[in-house]
Parts: sequence; structure tokens; C-alpha cells
Amino acid sequence: MQVHKYDVVIVGAGGAGMRAAIESGQRAHTAVLTKLYPTRSHTGAAQGGMCAALANVEEDNWEWHTFDTIKGGDYLVDQDAAEIMAKEAIDAVLDLEKMGLPFNRTPEGKIDQRRFGGHTRDHGKAPVRRACYAADRTGHMILQTLYQNCVKHNVEFYNEYYALDLLTVEEEATREDGSTYLQKRVAGVVSYDLATGELHVFQAKSVVFASGGAGKVFKTTSNAHTLTGDGMGIAFRRGIPLEDMEFVQFHPTGLAGLGILLSEAARGEGGILRNSEGERFMERYAPTIKDLAPRDIVARSMANEVREGRGCGPDKDYVLLDLTHLEPAHIDAKLPDITEFARTYLGVEPYTEPVPVFPTAHYVMGGVPTNIQGEVHQDNDHTIPGLYAAGEVACVSVHGSNRLGTNSLLDINVFGKRAGTYAAEYAKTADFVDLPENPLVETQALLDNVRQADGTERIAAIRKDLQDTMDANMQVFRTGDTIKKAVKDIEGLRERYANISIQDKGKRFNLDLLEAVELGFLLDLAEVMSVSALGREESRGGHFREDFPDRDDERFMKHSMVYKDETAEMQGIKGLRFDTKPVTFTRYQPMERKY
Repeated sequence: MQVHKYDVVIVGAGGAGMRAAIESGQRAHTAVLTKLYPTRSHTGAAQGGMCAALANVEEDNWEWHTFDTIKGGDYLVDQDAAEIMAKEAIDAVLDLEKMGLPFNRTPEGKIDQRRFGGHTRDHGKAPVRRACYAADRTGHMILQTLYQNCVKHNVEFYNEYYALDLLTVEEEATREDGSTYLQKRVAGVVSYDLATGELHVFQAKSVVFASGGAGKVFKTTSNAHTLTGDGMGIAFRRGIPLEDMEFVQFHPTGLAGLGILLSEAARGEGGILRNSEGERFMERYAPTIKDLAPRDIVARSMANEVREGRGCGPDKDYVLLDLTHLEPAHIDAKLPDITEFARTYLGVEPYTEPVPVFPTAHYVMGGVPTNIQGEVHQDNDHTIPGLYAAGEVACVSVHGSNRLGTNSLLDINVFGKRAGTYAAEYAKTADFVDLPENPLVETQALLDNVRQADGTERIAAIRKDLQDTMDANMQVFRTGDTIKKAVKDIEGLRERYANISIQDKGKRFNLDLLEAVELGFLLDLAEVMSVSALGREESRGGHFREDFPDRDDERFMKHSMVYKDETAEMQGIKGLRFDTKPVTFTRYQPMERKY
């Protein structure tokens, strides 16, 4: 057994992981485990910008940003976390500037800013220019900048090491009232080296999960093939709850039929959504800010236009993003990548033709529950000493039921920095926890079971059927019947998963093996998403129930918490336990969400 000892181990080398590593690496002996070479992480696909109330272009302040975040999240946002994110946004952008990120500039040399959906001035009166950007390659620039600074600070990377298990021990702890409970403590992580097929144990005082989202639960998605929810799945299997998993964001402007993302920056620069009649239909749905309404509203509006027969194309199954009224020089300066995507993948020339678009699964608002220090909760009342999470894998909850555009790149920088700082500070005074006896036994059994399985089912076929049912039944519009259909289909897919076999039985670079493991995580997460959605009998943010079309603050102004518990049952599914957690309010009370 190969054991490595570090003060801090970070799982994931996207924006959140590397921002954490920059802070941790300067304070403690730090390692980063990543299934991809760091600069291939999915943060690099983010296009439009990172918001902060710099007020470089027009009047703005962090309180307006906080309000927009809370209102955009349909009031399911924890307001203390939103305030911290909006306040610390300014320093987060300036930190990146000092690290060398090449932001677009105003003629005066300041960081330029543009409009983005849901960002307003004066608490919703008009759009505001708040998104700091580097053309439409902002995420790419952030990823490169963070990696360069990790190298500068001698952070150690273990590339193509797949984290497959979290090692924890349970100790008896005492509450303030004198009662006792079993507290989890972190011992380390088990990782699979893709190059050799060997398992490695990373013993650590602190572990930071920053492993990204789970968009590959869906067929039509902007997410890369690697976003299979591994970190969420590992935590869930270790008894850690998942919060608000019913809330998945569908980005309005995916290339029709493909899901490849066209940034909201296109609408921020003046792009207009039109239906088959040439109408700018968002004027009917959001009269004040039109095409720059929050993403859940725009996505539903687009889907509704198609459902009511005003879609475009031979099958009337998409709408059009019109940039033709913009100057070609302006498009080239501000939107070079997304226009090239339209040319490459659809054969459309954005200078002269509108681009076919339709919503695509983009971002999971839920995840591993954390507090504002990035500490992971084992239940509503207790955190797990030494375990932290940041980025899309985590739910702090600054996004509530709908994330505003550009708040994700902000989230990874603000809470990635916080998680790395607090993890390193904890490691300074903590001792290593003794590893469990035989720490590899469960992971080895998992891999052996897959490698030695001789069933008749293929991984790719099960994954396709999972993605098809989630697209059909759990997308922009849902009903109790469609969600139940998804749950039933997932049960059937679990039975098929027990009868799999893989072709590659070897050790080295066995992606066949790892795709089978990833499919197991996807099945777990799809089930949690579906049963959570079934239990939330209201419509809020990214979760729209046609059989319960109204927001119900009296019954559902609370976070959903789902636990893996073999003794429990939830919505007819054995092995799941449901709980709730109150939403944190500071200054903003729920109100009607008009734009």
C-alpha cells in the first residue's frame, strides 16, 4: 500500500481547487489530486465573466449584488453567504488582476464590465454592468492564471489520479447539552493512478473537495464528459448529505441539438432572442430587463415558445439568438469564441444569420453542504473537522434555486480561497487521524467487482438510457408523473448496472473501468435529484413543476437534505432519508419575482 502524507489534500484542479491550493500551499504542505491535467479542467469552458461591484463603468455596490443574487436564487439563498460573496467579490477580481489575468480594459485602463442576466442597479430598477471579463474566454484565463500561480507557490499536483473514496473515522463527541453523538473526522483520500492502475492512500489533516458538477446526468449538457459528480457521490456514500439536488440550471443558449454553450455574454453585448415570427419574445416575459432576465426565466420562456408552436427550424424545436444587428468588429472583439462555435458546429455565420439555440443542462445548484468557512456538514448541527468543499461540488448556498450568470466564477474564487485558507489553518494545529484498518478494502472491492463482472450490459448503453430519461422527464418542465417515470427508469437501470461487463480488464489507462465507476456515481445522483424533485411540490428557480406552478414559501422555504441510510425510505426508494434545513435570512424577505 502506497501512503502519502500531506497537511492538506485538495481533490480537483479546476478554479475552486487551484484557488484553494494557492492559499493552502503558502501555509501548509499541500497536494492536489486531479483526474485531468489542471488546465483541462471545466472552469476553462466558462465564457462570459466574473461579477463584482467594482463600479468601473457605472454606479454599483455590493448590496445591489447581494440582492440580485438572493432574488435570482428565488430566495432559497443563504443570505449571510451571499453577503460575503458580494463583499469579497471586489478583492477576488483584484487578486486575479494582480496574479496576471488579462481582463478587457476600458479606455482609461480600468477593468471593463458588461451586463449579465439578473444583475441590476437600485434593487432591480435597470440592468447594470457588473461582469468583469476577458473577451468570452474568462474561465480559460482564470484557469491558466491560477495554474501559473500554483506552480509559483510549488503546489504539488498528482495528475490523472482519480479520487474514489474518502477515509473517515467516527469518534464520540459531546454536545453543549451534555449528550453525545458520533462525529466523523477526516483521515484522507483513496485515489486511483490512471497510468499504473494502482491505488494510493493520501493521509491528510484536511481534505478539500473541489471536484466540480454532475452535468453528465443529462444528455443535452454544456458539461464535459468528465463532470460525473464524483465528489458528490463519494461524500454521499460516506453518509454525508446532499443539499438541494433538485435544482439544476438549464442555460438558455446551448447550440440547438448539441448543448455546446453560447455564453450569456452574447445577450450582455446586445444579442436578442427571437421566435419563428421574428418577435423579441422576452419582452412579454420580463418587460424590464428582457433578454437579460435570470437564466431559469429565460430557459422556461424559450421552452414555452417552442411548446406553443413558435419554435424555429424544420421541427420547430429551437429559438434564435440574433446578433446580426451588431457590428462585426464588435462581435470579433467581445465574442470571438462563441461565434466560432456557431460556424464550426452549426455552419451558421453569426454576422448575417441568427444562431439556433435551446436550453442545455449547465450547473447543479445543490451539492455537499458547507458553511461560510467551507466546512462540510455531516448533519444540520455538526460539521466534519478537517473536511472542506468549494465550487460546484459544494452548496454553501449562494445560488439557491437558480444561479446568476458570472456568480460561478466568483463562487470558486471567493469560497475556494476561504476553503484553502481555513483548511490550512486547521491543519496547523490538528493531528493526523489514524487510517482505518485496511483503508483500500472497499475501493479495491469496487474495482474488482467491475473488472471481473461478466454480465451482458454495456456501460455506454446504460449511461445513454439514463441521460435520455433525465432529458425527457427532469428537464426545464417537470410534473409528478414525469419525475416518477425517471425514478422508475433509474431503478431499472440499477438492475442493469448489476449485470455489466467491461472489455478492458487491464490496469494501465483503463478508462473503461473508470467510466463504469463514474456511471455508479451518476445513477446515485440522478436518483437523489429525482426524489428531491418529487418531494418539492412547488416551482422555484430551476425546478418548475407544472402540477405545482407556484412558489410555496409556507411549505418549502427550506433546503432539501438527502442522506444515504440503509434503514430509511424516501418517496418509495429504500436507502434514502430526507430532512430539511432552514434558509438563513439577514435583510431581504421573499417577494414576488418580477423582472
